[in-house]
Amino acid sequence: MSNIPITREGYDKLVADLHHLKTVERPSIILAIQEARAQGDLSENAEYDAAKEKQGKIEDKIAELEDKIARAHIIEVDASASETIIFGAIVTALDGATGKEVEYQLVGPEDVDILRNRISIHSPIGKALVGKRKGETVEFATPRGTKNLTVRDFR
Repeated sequence: MSNIPITREGYDKLVADLHHLKTVERPSIILAIQEARAQGDLSENAEYDAAKEKQGKIEDKIAELEDKIARAHIIEVDASASETIIFGAIVTALDGATGKEVEYQLVGPEDVDILRNRISIHSPIGKALVGKRKGETVEFATPRGTKNLTVRDFR
C-alpha cells in the first residue's frame, strides 16, 4: 500500500466528499430503497433495481475515498524556499509555442483540477518541471506534439 502525496486542500476535499456521501447520499438511497420495497413485488420493480445499483456505486465510492484518506500523505512545503521546483510549487512559465505566460501548480494525482491549472507531478508537464530552476526551458511530449516552457518564476 503506497502513500498518496496530497496537499492539505486536496485532503480536506476528500474528507468533505466522504462526509457528504455518508451523511447525505447514503441515507437518501436507503430511504429510496425502503420506498421501492414498499411498492411490493421486487422482481419487476425498476425503482428498487435502480436504487440498489446506485447504493452499490455509493458504497464503492465510500470505500475508495476511505482508502485514499488512509493512504494520504499530506505534504505542506514552502516551495518558495526551494531553489528548484518541488511538489506544491506554483510555476509561472512562458509557453514557447504561443508566447503566453501560463501558471501551473504541481500537485498529487488526487488534487488535479485542470480548470484551476492544478496538474499532477506525474503528468508530462509535471515531470518536466520538477527539479528545474528559474530560466530553464523544459521540453515534453503532449498528444498534440512536443511543447516547451521556459520557467519564469515559482513559489
